[in-house]
Amino acid sequence: MTRQPRTRPTLEEVASAAGVGRGTASRVINGSAKVSDRARQAVESAIAELGYVPNRAARTLVTQRTDAVALVIAESEERVFGEPFFAGVVRGVGIALSEAGLQLVLLLAHTAQRHGRLDDYLTRQHVDGALLLSLHDDDALPERIRERGLPVVLGGRATEDQQGVYVDVDNALGARLAVDHLVHRGRRRIAAIAGPADMVVGRTRHDGYLAGLRAAGLESDDALVVRGDFSQASGESGMRVLLSRRPDLDAVFCANDLMAAGALRVLREAGREVPRDVSVVGFDDAPLAQSTHPPLTTVHQSPEQMGREMVALLLENMRHPDEPPQPRLLETRLVVRESS
Repeated sequence: MTRQPRTRPTLEEVASAAGVGRGTASRVINGSAKVSDRARQAVESAIAELGYVPNRAARTLVTQRTDAVALVIAESEERVFGEPFFAGVVRGVGIALSEAGLQLVLLLAHTAQRHGRLDDYLTRQHVDGALLLSLHDDDALPERIRERGLPVVLGGRATEDQQGVYVDVDNALGARLAVDHLVHRGRRRIAAIAGPADMVVGRTRHDGYLAGLRAAGLESDDALVVRGDFSQASGESGMRVLLSRRPDLDAVFCANDLMAAGALRVLREAGREVPRDVSVVGFDDAPLAQSTHPPLTTVHQSPEQMGREMVALLLENMRHPDEPPQPRLLETRLVVRESS
């Protein structure tokens, strides 16, 4: 005789097995504190015995919570899955959300793709909050999300137009540390492959570079600065431009490690020995920095910590929506290797 498949246990069956009312069983399942310890233990035992699984959709209607958080990265799939920084942030966010019993929803989108489906999804019907990463200056997504009542935390310092709670690393100080190090190594013609001008991170790291030059009594020179997009290819093309403009340069600060790896490749092709002829410093301290030739001196930041802190601020904001938390600025430090 074949056994009939067991039907999914209901809330009423849990309540009956526990010897409590349906309302009490529901309060236990939804985490309410308004139940006695005895009733809670009885309901939890019944849940375990029956194998009861709460209906998430029904629970959402009751609690007005989805237990899901969106991480929106404003970059292409190629960049997100090709750059260690994004992997670190996703890892930190995922771990912190898991520890809080929340689900991560990862959304990737270019600026032009952020209307329509993405906007429709970022509502309280789908997620409890949003984390936004790698925004450009003209991005209005933070304000559009806040207008729907969703708490938002930015990964990276906000612009005046975007405003809001954010977690960032001390990019200006990190770049300043890089330039100070190069100056102490006796370098005087220090070039920069800066990040995009339409991103706060690109501007602040460039500002730190300029501050380092001023502190050393060195004049800034536009011919010694090019901008890349944080890709290795832009580091290669930027280094070629710098060598054509100022073949006498003796150092280069790159706004991230991928661009520094590109710069090292071009310097090697040009017959420049690193660090004897040209010193190179990057920013990130990604795993790549230890496998370049030579290993890369770089400014250390922790994208995983950034992800964790973003979640912490979001949870704080969700608990106290009328008292937004203060932004957090994470420390940076220089890691010296053979490239300088």
